[in-house]
Amino acid sequence: MSKYTKKEIGDALITVSFVISRCEKAQSKLAPGTPAHTLLKNRIKALIISKSLINNEDITDIYNNEELVKALKPICSIISKCEKARIKFEKGSSDYLRFENLIKAMEISKSLIEDEISKKRIIISKNYAN
Repeated sequence: MSKYTKKEIGDALITVSFVISRCEKAQSKLAPGTPAHTLLKNRIKALIISKSLINNEDITDIYNNEELVKALKPICSIISKCEKARIKFEKGSSDYLRFENLIKAMEISKSLIEDEISKKRIIISKNYAN
């Protein structure tokens, strides 16, 4: 967590929380089982994992390595979509900055998930070594 400032962590937490609520609102309007509903379900789970990690919660016993690896795809997708959308706006405009903030929050989320995956791999390796 020390690679980010308190402000960056605070901003990321606000952004991730906002995106979770927007996704939940959109998901409630979709029929369960549809591709869009499933996409949002996976995105929400990834964002909840991110939020837990941003809050520095211990998720060791909550999510397994497979779930963490699966959480990377929706986070990377959000980054990619925001980067593509940001290009359409003038640097410094409110829309550009909105996408910039989303990208930064998702990059922090991605990094924290990757760190957690690495920690779990180290623990697994140590357990097999003993």
